[in-house]
Amino acid sequence: MILLSAVALGALTGWGVARWQGRHWQPAGFRFSGLIFIGFVPQWLAFYFEPTRRLLPDQTASACLILSQILLIAFAVLNANRMGMQLLLLGLICNFLVIVMNGGFMPLVAESAARVLPPETINSIGYGERISHASKDVLMSEGNIILPWLADRFMTPKFLPFRFIFSLGDVWIALGAFLVLAFERGFIVRQNRKIL
Repeated sequence: MILLSAVALGALTGWGVARWQGRHWQPAGFRFSGLIFIGFVPQWLAFYFEPTRRLLPDQTASACLILSQILLIAFAVLNANRMGMQLLLLGLICNFLVIVMNGGFMPLVAESAARVLPPETINSIGYGERISHASKDVLMSEGNIILPWLADRFMTPKFLPFRFIFSLGDVWIALGAFLVLAFERGFIVRQNRKIL
């Protein structure tokens, strides 16, 4: 959710800045952009596509998540010279580290989960178990998490109609994505105009 919000806000800002400058807003070109699609496919199969996510055992779903993270990190490394990409890369590495160090899924701090999830959901899940087949999170007590400050632990404010928990890595990824969409596109247009 935080990433989708950043993408929407970044695209809107990029469009607004380009329009204010009298420029045409166009996508920035990235090296090996196919890695974004290829990197998302394992996650889609393991967590979003209903027919496969229920069939895949946890070990396979975990491998899909880790493979996806590796491919997305590779894309960010190959484009690290672009505005915002360093922050996005930092976020991906943070999430990758905490996932790998804690058994292959993103640890969800139980104390944070108790503030957002219904009590019956919390009571039905054992520590170390996934929240659902559609979730990348495993419920863990903070004391058992390696690198606990990188886990899913932060919450959106109470005044928002839809509350969710996110990690520090998610924040860096969202900020990086915002910068890429809001400002990198404008630089591409400016460079093209100089050439012309």
